[in-house]
Amino acid sequence: MNKHKWKLLSILILIGLVLAGCGSSEGDAENGNSEGELKDTYTVASDTSFVPFEFKEDGEYVGFDIDLIHAIADEAGFEIELETTNFDGIIPGLQTGSFDIAIAGISITEERKQKIDYSEPYYESGLAIGVRSDNDSVKGIEDLEGKTIATRLGSTSASYIDENIENAEASQFEQLDQAYLAVENGSADAILYDAPNVNYYIQTNGDNLKVVGDLYQAEDYGIAISKGQEELVTAINDALATLKENGKYDEIYEKWFGKKPE
Repeated sequence: MNKHKWKLLSILILIGLVLAGCGSSEGDAENGNSEGELKDTYTVASDTSFVPFEFKEDGEYVGFDIDLIHAIADEAGFEIELETTNFDGIIPGLQTGSFDIAIAGISITEERKQKIDYSEPYYESGLAIGVRSDNDSVKGIEDLEGKTIATRLGSTSASYIDENIENAEASQFEQLDQAYLAVENGSADAILYDAPNVNYYIQTNGDNLKVVGDLYQAEDYGIAISKGQEELVTAINDALATLKENGKYDEIYEKWFGKKPE
């Protein structure tokens, strides 16, 4: 083959490679996979037993967190596919890539930050104690020493019991209604869990329970995001800030808690 034919063949190969590269880039862009761009759809993990943040009502997933993540997705310009799992499976699911995002009253902790990323805080919480209405012996955290305390499996309240209440047994349940039932039937002396959930449950279902003591271990909730998605973290934070500025966040908050956050 002479030099002219070699030159022509080389040019054709080069053009083919350029076109293939352009096609690949355009395809990635359409799917939202190129660096720095959002995807069209993200998988969001949640739980269904954390009233009033996320629960099932008349076959539909509802709650403060559910309304908030839909509003954030609308503002950021992506779709979401909601999947439910037990709370203790959320962090592992984010680590393995089963989920992109999770919203389930997830407290922001330094330990969890090693495994996942977080949005800016969106709710300030703390821990509250619930006991049977006829229990007059437990008035605060100091009265829980040596007691059996119901809580949620894998929660920060379970860690709090182990680390701060001497000789107490943390009886951990996958479903929160089981934890409350344990207190009601006497197999646990108290429940220690996130204050908004304890208060909401007792107001709506817990005729035989009451809240005692103070608010313990103030903590913030954050939207959890699998590592390596900086553009998604930024988009969620920007959307959350916008919702707080335009009043939509307050509207959702009032719907579920009856008053605006201070």
